Amino acid sequence: MSAQGKDRQIDNIEFNVSDIARSKAFYGGAFGWTFVDYGPLYTEFSDGRLTGGFTTGEPVRPGGPLVILYADDLDATQQRLKALGAVITRETFSFPGGRRFHFTDPDGYELAVWNADQ
Repeated sequence: MSAQGKDRQIDNIEFNVSDIARSKAFYGGAFGWTFVDYGPLYTEFSDGRLTGGFTTGEPVRPGGPLVILYADDLDATQQRLKALGAVITRETFSFPGGRRFHFTDPDGYELAVWNADQ
């Protein structure tokens, strides 16, 4: 997947789930989503327009999915968010294909920002 042209746009929505197979059956049956497995803890879904993921690597968040934005410059984006009052809730970490960090906005909503390995 090319990340070109996605700077500062919503790129991914991640659901923390207790059972990936159950979630795939539910969303596949209800909406026709397709899936690509990336190991036992993560499955990417596609609705034909937007991609996201199901993971069991984090606790279930009953408040909603994690919205993930893309940034061409991850470090500059993190500094800009801090300057605007965001609280970094998970420092930058690496995963296969990139790096990301989590933050909360002024109302307490948690979001994440990622950048592809280049």
